[in-house]
Amino acid sequence: MGIKDLLRFMKPHIEPIHIKKYAGKRVGIDAYSWLHKGAYSCSMELCLNSDSDRKMRYLEYFMHRINLLRHHKVTPVVVFDGGNIPCKAATEEERHRKRKANRDLAMAKLKQGDASAAYELFQRAVSITPSMAHQVIQVLRSENIEYVVAPYEADAQLAYLCSLEAEKGGIISVITEDSDLIAYGCQAIVFKMDKFGNGEEIVLDKIFGSVALTPSFRNFDMDLFTGMCVLAGCDFLSSIPGIGIGKAYALVSKYRNLDRVLSVLKFEKGNQMPDDYSKSFTEAVAVFQHAQIYDIDTKKLKHLKPLPEKLLQSLNGELEFLGPEMPTSIASAIAEGYLDPISMEAFDHFPSSGCHPDSLVIQSSGQLESLEAAAVSTQESCITISSSHKTSKTDVSEKQTSVSNSSKYLKEAAALEKLLLPSEIHGTVEIPTVQNRNSLKAPDNNPFKKRKWDEIQLDPIESITEQVSFATDESLGILCVTPDNTPLKVLDKSPRKRRLSDIQSDQTAGHVSGITDLGYSETMCINLESQESVNSKPKRVANGRRREKIEKSKRGSSKSSENKKSNSILNFFSRV
Repeated sequence: MGIKDLLRFMKPHIEPIHIKKYAGKRVGIDAYSWLHKGAYSCSMELCLNSDSDRKMRYLEYFMHRINLLRHHKVTPVVVFDGGNIPCKAATEEERHRKRKANRDLAMAKLKQGDASAAYELFQRAVSITPSMAHQVIQVLRSENIEYVVAPYEADAQLAYLCSLEAEKGGIISVITEDSDLIAYGCQAIVFKMDKFGNGEEIVLDKIFGSVALTPSFRNFDMDLFTGMCVLAGCDFLSSIPGIGIGKAYALVSKYRNLDRVLSVLKFEKGNQMPDDYSKSFTEAVAVFQHAQIYDIDTKKLKHLKPLPEKLLQSLNGELEFLGPEMPTSIASAIAEGYLDPISMEAFDHFPSSGCHPDSLVIQSSGQLESLEAAAVSTQESCITISSSHKTSKTDVSEKQTSVSNSSKYLKEAAALEKLLLPSEIHGTVEIPTVQNRNSLKAPDNNPFKKRKWDEIQLDPIESITEQVSFATDESLGILCVTPDNTPLKVLDKSPRKRRLSDIQSDQTAGHVSGITDLGYSETMCINLESQESVNSKPKRVANGRRREKIEKSKRGSSKSSENKKSNSILNFFSRV
């Protein structure tokens, strides 16, 4: 994924940063890089298509990082990958083969009972699908997060947004794990951002302006840098045997001309260099410079940079390797997340209608043109990138009557119209239910959300506890508690100093309960001294006078036993 060993080679030019550096700015997100990392935690469930709740944990991972950015006042602009371009077909086929092999090995390990080895293999086998991306898009809509689905490569779409001013929807930096963004010419890129917002940043202006750092790119321009990346090996063209990032840098730095570098390689490598390598090299460089992107303002496809006449002549006008052209309505539906960019089928979830149209499958550019002509009368798309809806009125009954009497192609055109219908029909809005067992609402795992005081609802018992008031009489050591904040009268006015006989007579009651639970009583009174008496131990009397006082107290206690019962500790726990 990306340019092989490029980040390691560029390490001297990489600086650690925190994402709060971009507070108040718009930052692009390479969505599939987060989806890949989030899918590691639920790779087994995804590969086995399990119904477990763990299957959707990639949503929690994704939204945690979105909430992290919003917490630091960074505006995220999420970009998803679209369809595959022809020049990347070999790479995609090889990746699919490796994923299938890893899945087969994981299933074998699972049957053997080796869950740990199986889990590691499932992580290598997991694949991110447009359906998973669509579920993330539904959550982003509910959270009013700006997003767009690229017609082909998300990297090219992010590079295009980097070239725009902020007032026109541009971004200042990109968060990704893919080193291809450097070859596309993004000015600032953040790699390896963790859950705390720490990451590593690389800035192109610093790369080309640095003198002291090695490797030095002071004599490079963006064309030479991109050519160096293609020579080292990328997703669109494998490198020549023996040519890595270091050798590619040395050749470009020495000759400073890509055509001359290719001539030298042809002479040095001989048969190791494929006959069509020069043509493939030109096409790969053209993808990084002139890939097709979606223009949000015009809702049309265009090239990242205008195609020069010299390039068109060298390619004989064959631009199919950049991806086939598509009608405006199809491009808009893909960009807004309502068409699968690979299968060209409409997703099942339609916020603008309660019914689900027939699947719309488009297999050739000719069929795309016929559908574009049939849908030309359709109003402007109802969904914008910021998830707001434009409304207009359409007579659904007339459309259904005309569709029923039309041919197969008209039915497909009607399905496309339903895809692009506005959200309000005759003043009524229908909210469909999502045909999914798992909830697609925003995961409630936002640690950065500040809850308002009036939103916090306490449990009834907890709320009573919060309202409890404490009244303490220092002279008596009596603690009285009421839930209604009303002061209690002092229940005992006996002097602070008590006789030893009183303490000994109270120990029996103290051992029964230091604090008696009165059930649903609204008042509790706690004698602090009774708790002390529970923990106290009788002390030996050292002299005769002490023994005489104790004997007198015993004789007096029998006479006052009637009065003592009324003043015992248990009475303090009676109902008021």
